[in-house]
Amino acid sequence: MKKLRANMDTYFDKLDERWQTLPVRKQHQYTLCFFVGYLLLTAGVIFKVWYDTKSGNDMIIEHIENPVLKKNGSPARLQDSVSTILKNKIYERK
Repeated sequence: MKKLRANMDTYFDKLDERWQTLPVRKQHQYTLCFFVGYLLLTAGVIFKVWYDTKSGNDMIIEHIENPVLKKNGSPARLQDSVSTILKNKIYERK
């Protein structure tokens, strides 16, 4: 782990050294380009969220139903199977 951290530190030091050797005008251009890209990405996400909320699709909120109970129809069978599974696990421990 220490070796990884040392390698990362040397890599970031080299990267910082390369950044410092660039002319200030070039640094300014790169910073401006990254900022404009970030601004466009943020505007795109905000537009997408706004468009999705204005699309008119109303979300229907309902209670969550257990699909197992819906499929089997009888909760007694489900309860019996759970107790059987638990009993089998107790016997497996011995």
